This record gives sequence, structure tokens and C-alpha cells, in this order.
Amino acid sequence: MLSNKTEIRVRYADTDKMQFVYNGKYFEYFEVGRSEMMRAHGFPYSQFENKGWQLPVLESYAKYKNYARYDEVLVIHAFVKEMPTLKVKIDYEITEKETGRFIAEGYTLHVFMRGEDKKAIRPPQEFVDALKPFYK
Repeated sequence: MLSNKTEIRVRYADTDKMQFVYNGKYFEYFEVGRSEMMRAHGFPYSQFENKGWQLPVLESYAKYKNYARYDEVLVIHAFVKEMPTLKVKIDYEITEKETGRFIAEGYTLHVFMRGEDKKAIRPPQEFVDALKPFYK
């Protein structure tokens, strides 16, 4: 399974009037987790896009279990359970680092696309080959 954990500290600007992380911010945290997972496994988004590939979001979902507050350190666990086909589903779990308190979970669903004409494509072979060791 392709997987990576990334830490992020909650900024004051991420919180709402109730002093909790605003619900929409979790999708930004998912993006951080996804970007760092790609980077950790040799495919930073910049390289991905330089090769003419794109990975737009088709669907996103979040379920909130607990609140997170300003200055807490969160651990974003991003993982891909199945080898990508035309689409790839990336799951996320967010916990508070110090206590392990479960904060949120969710997923994003993406499609592979050629940047030049915005046509959906199968995952590029180079990408598939890089992922094979994680799905034996």
C-alpha cells in the first residue's frame, strides 16, 4: 500500500470563531498529505505536471470525528489502498500528534489526465511501474 505521514501545525488562520479548525481546511490538509505522499515516493506534483500529466479531483469527502485547535500538531496519513486504474482514490486519516486523538477521515478521487488536451488517460506506465512494489 502506498502510504505517507505528514505533520502540520494548525495556524491561527485555520480556525473559526469557535476556535476549532474550520471544516473546509481539512480539504487543504488532505492536499498537503497527498502532495507529500507523492513527493516521498518520487513523484512531486511539479515533476508529474512537467511530464504533461494532471490529476484533478473528481470527488472529495470528509467525516469529522473530533475538533482540532490552534497550535496543535496534526498527523496527516495519506494512503492508496488499491493500484490505480483510470482513477485513483486517496484516503486520509488525521490525528493529533501528542494524544493520538482521531480528528477526521476522508478521501479524494482523482482521474489521470493529459495536460495538453485535458483528456482522461490510464495511469502513465512510468507511474504504474513506480507503484508496483507497493502492491505485491
